Amino acid sequence: MGPPARRESYSGPLLPTGYHKEHPYHQHHHHHLSYPHDQRIFEVVANDEAYDIVSPFDKLERFSEDDIRETAYEIFFTACRSSPGFGGRNAHSFHININNQNEKSSNVVMSPTSRVKKALGLKMLKRSPSRRMTSGGNSGGPSSPISGSTGSPLYHSMSMYRPRRPMTSAEIMRQQMKVTEHNDNRLRKTIMRTLIGQAGRRAETIIIPLELLRHLKPTEFSDSHEYHMWQKRQLRVLELGLLTHPLITVEKNSTFASRLKDIIRNCETKQLDTGKNSDTMRTLCNSIVSLSWRGQNGAPTDVCHWADGFPLNIHFYNSLLQAIFDIRDETLVLDEVDELLELIKKTWSILGITKSIHNICFAWILFQQYVVTGQIESDLLSASNIMLSEVANDAKKEKDSFYLKLLTSVLTSMQSWGEKRLLNYHEFYPRGTICQIENLIPLVLSVSKILGEDLMITDVGEGRGNGDTIAIVDSSVNAKYAELQIKGELSTILLHIAKETEELAIKERQNFSPTLKKWHPTASASAALMLHSCYGHVLRQYLSDVTSLTREAVEVLQRAGKLEKVFIQMVVEDNEGDENGKTVVKDMIPYEVDSVILNLLRKWIHESLSKGKECLQRAKETETWNPKSKSEPYAQSAAELVKLAKTTVEEFFQIPIGITEELVQNLAEGLETIFQDYVMFVAACGSKQSYIPALPPLTRCNRDSSIIKFWRKASPCGSNLAELDHVTGTTNEGHNPRPSTSRGTQRLYIRLNTLHYLLAQLNSIEKLLSQNPSLVPPTRHYFTNNQRSQSIKTGSYFEIVNTSLPAACQHVSEVAAYRLIFLDSNSVFYDSLYIEDVANARIRPALRILKQNLTLMTTLLVDRAQPLAMKEVMRASFDAFLMVLLAGGNSRVFNRSDHVMIQEDFESLNKVFCTCGEGLVSENVVEREAAVVEGVIELMVQNTEQLMEDFSIATCETSGIGGMNINGQKLHMPPTTGRWNRSDPNTILRNKRDGSEGKKST
Repeated sequence: MGPPARRESYSGPLLPTGYHKEHPYHQHHHHHLSYPHDQRIFEVVANDEAYDIVSPFDKLERFSEDDIRETAYEIFFTACRSSPGFGGRNAHSFHININNQNEKSSNVVMSPTSRVKKALGLKMLKRSPSRRMTSGGNSGGPSSPISGSTGSPLYHSMSMYRPRRPMTSAEIMRQQMKVTEHNDNRLRKTIMRTLIGQAGRRAETIIIPLELLRHLKPTEFSDSHEYHMWQKRQLRVLELGLLTHPLITVEKNSTFASRLKDIIRNCETKQLDTGKNSDTMRTLCNSIVSLSWRGQNGAPTDVCHWADGFPLNIHFYNSLLQAIFDIRDETLVLDEVDELLELIKKTWSILGITKSIHNICFAWILFQQYVVTGQIESDLLSASNIMLSEVANDAKKEKDSFYLKLLTSVLTSMQSWGEKRLLNYHEFYPRGTICQIENLIPLVLSVSKILGEDLMITDVGEGRGNGDTIAIVDSSVNAKYAELQIKGELSTILLHIAKETEELAIKERQNFSPTLKKWHPTASASAALMLHSCYGHVLRQYLSDVTSLTREAVEVLQRAGKLEKVFIQMVVEDNEGDENGKTVVKDMIPYEVDSVILNLLRKWIHESLSKGKECLQRAKETETWNPKSKSEPYAQSAAELVKLAKTTVEEFFQIPIGITEELVQNLAEGLETIFQDYVMFVAACGSKQSYIPALPPLTRCNRDSSIIKFWRKASPCGSNLAELDHVTGTTNEGHNPRPSTSRGTQRLYIRLNTLHYLLAQLNSIEKLLSQNPSLVPPTRHYFTNNQRSQSIKTGSYFEIVNTSLPAACQHVSEVAAYRLIFLDSNSVFYDSLYIEDVANARIRPALRILKQNLTLMTTLLVDRAQPLAMKEVMRASFDAFLMVLLAGGNSRVFNRSDHVMIQEDFESLNKVFCTCGEGLVSENVVEREAAVVEGVIELMVQNTEQLMEDFSIATCETSGIGGMNINGQKLHMPPTTGRWNRSDPNTILRNKRDGSEGKKST
């Protein structure tokens, strides 16, 4: 079900929707207007504004009201099939004694005495018997399938002499539902033929549209077009009940739903073949039965779910309830309503209706009928209000989510319609019809009370007709107040209206309230509440345009404060000695100058945050990432931004009002957004991938090497030789020495310092916001909107930016490290290490430069930034060392005997990070990172056969072949991931290729 209809908003003064706790439903006075019923009072009004009631139920697409009514009658008839008058064995056994009219069958309504109408305060019609009489004889009458053929030449002459008898409930219902005798006969015969011998079968186990499709033949209809339209209606019912509005959601991949959709789509253009041997019919039956007999969460079910989904079931049920209104005078309820409701109740199990849902629907039907018939019969409105007392009791007990949604939707629609008229009663209820308000106000108050929106000021004793008095007080005050609306300068208008409103309030208290107190003990308080609300509405309109504390604004506010004291005094006097008066005063939305200050303060916050955004934009345009000074090694823009934020917070708490948590939160959220944007700006320094050199192709494998032979053996087809041929080219890599620790890298260090500076300063600003003595405890304040749910923040004000700062530090440290190793130190590390000969190109020169760079780094970085930066340099160094060994290009060759020197060099590199910076990187971290490199170095001492075996196993596992079972299988060239380790196929492939060659090719 969709959300309840939205309440309409109004520009005029607001009328509160109720002021008392209880309303005596049984004391309604019924006012019947003296309009003759034979006038055309039920014609559709051209202008919908005449009643503009909003239905609380979504409309069923491509399903008309006639379709709903006809299907509802089919459901009704099937549910009542065993009841007298509906086609059962004893349905037509009437025993009418013409000489003794007191004898009557149980299914004939002679002189009904309705308990329902009595309970609802509806008058009996007391029509003459002829109004509900039909031709006697066999009780089936013309609508009975066993009464003989209507085409018989004796039929009409016989019926002329039959005595007249009272109509049965079945006949009344057929007439009320506007079902033709022909259609009724057709339905009776079909149900009797279909369910013969199944009198005990429960109605909720019957899929009525399916049974009708199976058993009703084209010959039962006047022509093929009528039959086709009838088929389409039955399929549309199934589509709505099983696919569009199912009680149990249909799975997206349901084959039954897909087949049903296809059949329905095909029936749009041609008739459905319902023959016994029809494959389409078998598929249709199978799909419908499967979809209907599904239970909640897969649980077993003994009920078919084809018509109990919302809003389909409510449309059907309301159509049945509509039958209680006399089709000859739709403002009246039939005297036979008790019997009809008992029969309608039999459909509950099919439609998924409960007593609570029935009460809601019944209250709505009575209310809707009052509206659409021109608001003539006020008894209908009173009856709806009485039903709301049952709804109120149900609402206290019902917890079902569907019920609560239905309740809210229906009551909101009723409330919206009623309040619109009460708020504009002088337009909707001119002189002579004011009595209608006496019945409407109790209903609106009842609805508001159930919804939990009523405004209560006192308990009223039993027997007081305070609801009617409230209507008089509120309507009179509202009408009088409306006369005070004049044109002119807004501040002048408010001063004038305040003076006139005060005079009106005093006159009400002195002249009218003493008399009205006889019926309504708190009449003066009701008037005060109304005037307070009306003037407050205009005052708030004025304050919404105030941008500064001008003299005129102060004068208006002072005058409003004086007026409010008059209202409070009226309420207190009217509730003298009663705690309820204090509650009413507390619930008033006060006229406080703080509200203006609050608006101005929020504007100030917005302007302050705009300055911060301007500072951020300047930083993005001009920041060069040079340190502010040696003692302040961070960006100048960060210092400016932090200073501006601290100044803003200090000035914020100097404003001479109580600062609430909500206001602090608004300021903090704005500052956090600015800081978060700045952090993203600082961290926008590229990525480490931009500094890692492109990996050279595998170059030193000749076609006679063992690896080629192994590849041919592993791939008999020889199709993968082209891959190796493709990577055996050469590359001419030159040397481009760069100075150690470039200016660009040093600027990255400044970025890193800036991030750590922000992290420290944000904690300082956080303390200013949370520990300021001017902060008011989070309680209710006059200038807060008590209708709005307050979200009091209990955690950090800068939780988001505090979370993103460590990630930003990690990123900048990583980029700086890879730039230092692969760009700044490239000439002595990656471009020089082990070039041509291992013994003559050892790592010692690179280590000297590395130590110099690390010393400079620790000098430039603040203490908090050094551990992470050192760790990332270590990772970049180890990565570069592995790339030298595995992807160093064709200028590097290795012997197995080189393993010792390489191992020594790596231990020296490892030692640098263990000893540098007084333990900036823990030994555990160094050992964990070094283990990967040491594993790759160990591959150098393995023989070629072992490498081949490891390579084949790793390659097969990666490609999904599994184990060593590679005979007849085709191995693909392993991808170069750059994540080197001894179990990676590409790492093994780039290691030693042929032990006999004495060289290791990469």
